[in-house]
Amino acid sequence: MDKVSKLRSEVNIEETWDLSPLFKNNETFYQFLDQTLQEVKAFNQQYKATLVDSKTVEAMLDDYARLAEAINRLGNYANLILSVDQTDAESQKLYGKFGSIYGEIASELSFIDSELLALDADKLEDIKNNSQKYRRYLEKLVMRKPHQLHPEVEKALAAFSSTFNAPYGLYDTTKMLDIDFGTFEAHGKEIPMSYVSFEGELEVDADTEIRRNAFRKFSDTLRKYENTTAKTYDMAVQQEKMESKLRGYDSVIDFLLERQEVSRELYNRQIDLITTELAPHMRRYAKLLQKTNHLDTMRFEDLKISLDESYEPDITVAESQDYINKALSVMGEDYMKLVDDAYSKRYIDFVQNKGKSTGAFCASPYSTNPFILISWTSKMTEVFVLAHELGHAGHFDLANSHQNIFDAESSLYFVEAPSTMNEMLMANYLLKESDNPKFKRWVIASIISRTYYHNFVTHLLEAAYQREVYRHVDAGENMTAPMLNEIKKKVISDFWGDAVEITDGAELTWMRQPHYYMGLYPYTYSAGLTIATLMSKRINEEGQPAVDEWLEVLKAGGSKPPVELAKMAGIDLTSDAPLKETIAYIGSLVDELEKLTEEIE
Repeated sequence: MDKVSKLRSEVNIEETWDLSPLFKNNETFYQFLDQTLQEVKAFNQQYKATLVDSKTVEAMLDDYARLAEAINRLGNYANLILSVDQTDAESQKLYGKFGSIYGEIASELSFIDSELLALDADKLEDIKNNSQKYRRYLEKLVMRKPHQLHPEVEKALAAFSSTFNAPYGLYDTTKMLDIDFGTFEAHGKEIPMSYVSFEGELEVDADTEIRRNAFRKFSDTLRKYENTTAKTYDMAVQQEKMESKLRGYDSVIDFLLERQEVSRELYNRQIDLITTELAPHMRRYAKLLQKTNHLDTMRFEDLKISLDESYEPDITVAESQDYINKALSVMGEDYMKLVDDAYSKRYIDFVQNKGKSTGAFCASPYSTNPFILISWTSKMTEVFVLAHELGHAGHFDLANSHQNIFDAESSLYFVEAPSTMNEMLMANYLLKESDNPKFKRWVIASIISRTYYHNFVTHLLEAAYQREVYRHVDAGENMTAPMLNEIKKKVISDFWGDAVEITDGAELTWMRQPHYYMGLYPYTYSAGLTIATLMSKRINEEGQPAVDEWLEVLKAGGSKPPVELAKMAGIDLTSDAPLKETIAYIGSLVDELEKLTEEIE
């Protein structure tokens, strides 16, 4: 049986995660959900219309923190249990129940920010200055004051929170339950395909006929759903437009960036500089892929193949732990204990099964251990993916231990730095393993194809596409499938130029990315990797002092804005120097690949 066609009930339980630290079973979840709703209502009665002095606000925030922790546990469980099997009716029911109750909870709690922001500016400033524990929470609140709406409007918006999240749920349902890719033909055989098998294996397959035929079937199938998916996405962006307008923002982009505490200048620089200055390096890399794989033409669907398939070892889960332990050991004993526990205590869901979400992610509930989802394909690239997700786990484990629940989560602009940093540590370790030119070339090619191509190209082109979408939305337009296809194709074509043939179907890649339903998320990968590149260089050169500084940054969580967090690591994000240095480093990696290829041949 194709392992992706396996039902969840048929997989090896030892390769699944254990969600019992959150809740022992669904019944316990439902009891806790009802209890939390009652506690929220009691909290509302106790504190509503009383937030007028520092002492009361401090007491309220203490109680609110405990409620936030409970809601965080509930939300994580509902999301995680559905993510491993979206075909399971009981999990769908549980997720839906949480969504409806969460709307009620959010509505009951909306008075907190409304009452605090209704205070006189001097009074609010005084309460902020008198609170050591919650100063950062109140600081961010003060920033939002000019855009706060009438308390009853805020309450209504909060009550509709699950409705506003519906487009993302609809997108996921279409993607994971409705789309059936069936089989495609290659070398006279019928090969089964799913979302997971295409993105995890078939689109990187070394066999050109298999890879290209899989892409054709994948694209042809996606196209049947392009209008539904476009309408779903348009619902999401129009909701964002409406809220940004209600709150008095000139643009949806400004509305979404304020949550990240990032200026439009930093956002635009990240996209503009990479699309212009990185493109020439990546075009050289594409030409090198074409040469080493003996391709007559370099097509869009060939961009993720390995430079040298003969040096792409299969890796078991046990072997991955050995690699990761050696690569990340520089981070110290406490950090490595979390890594060991992730394997031994089942924090990671490795299996492939029908209905499981695609890609990989790490969830970090405030009160328990982290949980990592991945679909293990036994390819070496999965070790980089796992190192990446363990970077998120290590980051939030430290932040949750050292910050209150409101200050634990860092800005989206910074959140991908600790994860991509681990990919760089993995690469640095592998480069020191051998002087063999073919091995070195394979490692460097892995750094480019996995770490930089994925984060600096794939997600960056998504960001460039997303920026164009919001420009249309700001201009009062609704998005349709033909418009989205046109925007995506232009972004891809401009970046790759004549080096890559943009195959029919490449424009549909906008349909594959859930990040578009998470605000301005895609560009943050390149922002995080810029920080990670320079920090990993420091660790490589300075050793322990640099590691100690980085651990302090991770412990800081979201207690500082992203520019200040980077400054703690000795990186100045207010200039374009870090980004230019990172792009130059990628260029040097391509230089090294060209040199090693000549040497090998």
